[in-house]
Amino acid sequence: MENVFFSTREIQLYYADTDMMGVIYHANYLKFFELGRTGLIADIGYNYLEMESAGYYAPVYDIQITYKKPLRYGDKAYVKTWVEKNDGIKTVYGYSVVNGEDEVCAEGNSTHIIVKRDNFRPTSFKKAFPEWFLKYEEIKKK
Repeated sequence: MENVFFSTREIQLYYADTDMMGVIYHANYLKFFELGRTGLIADIGYNYLEMESAGYYAPVYDIQITYKKPLRYGDKAYVKTWVEKNDGIKTVYGYSVVNGEDEVCAEGNSTHIIVKRDNFRPTSFKKAFPEWFLKYEEIKKK
């Protein structure tokens, strides 16, 4: 993935995040993806709360996760995030959760759409937030 902007965030793993097998419970990876997505948005100078203040939400339309290697309490962990696709209607974020040795533990993506807050009707990201859309065009996977 040449010329792709990556945002990296450290993940704090808590004992409460583990399951009875002693590994990080699978649903927690959704929180890790959210940490990565909001981190990427902040890194490029935008803020999800500003989107909400303008009368819009960006709900999850689809999410995919593939688990490769378990994380355990005490491990170092990071989420790397990038813009995979951005077509003006849907934005797809890519994620890679890695351990302290940079081994991929999980990878996936989430697809988001923009909806109006008052009626939840889909709207064009490109029209609602043209500068933000153009920034994603600049940094997305080529």
